[in-house]
Amino acid sequence: MRVTHGSQQTVAFRLWPPVAVGAPLLVGFLATRIWGDPIDLGGWRVPLGWTLVLVFAVWNGWSLWLFARHETGLLPGQETHAMIEEGPYRLSRNPLYVGMLVLYLGLTLLAPTFWGLVLFPAAVLLVHWGAIRPEERFLHERFGASYDDYRRRVRRWL
Repeated sequence: MRVTHGSQQTVAFRLWPPVAVGAPLLVGFLATRIWGDPIDLGGWRVPLGWTLVLVFAVWNGWSLWLFARHETGLLPGQETHAMIEEGPYRLSRNPLYVGMLVLYLGLTLLAPTFWGLVLFPAAVLLVHWGAIRPEERFLHERFGASYDDYRRRVRRWL
């Protein structure tokens, strides 16, 4: 799906990725606040939660640095100039979304919110439907065979 603004070509998300991840997380926090959690997640959750937050910071920091290095748009409305195929993009076609979902899990463990963990699949589905599918169509239209080759070589998630 392509949106053209003058000479600018950008992906048209159905749902902005931070909203796709943040909405189920917020609902999970609210459900825990209102009803409490039926299961105690235990003390193991804190070191794992902080580890996941650290993984997010390094992984997404590296991914964002590559966007800057390749001088290509990151935010909605910014033009996509390049396909990035190095760093985390060798392992996943969507490392920023993987990172946001890792952050989601880290925050649910640190909070803690059992309901947030239960709603994690909803966040994955919303990211897939709202961001990844439209982005894949856009990248295929924008880069053609180069993107198709990349898509065959690199997994969507990990």
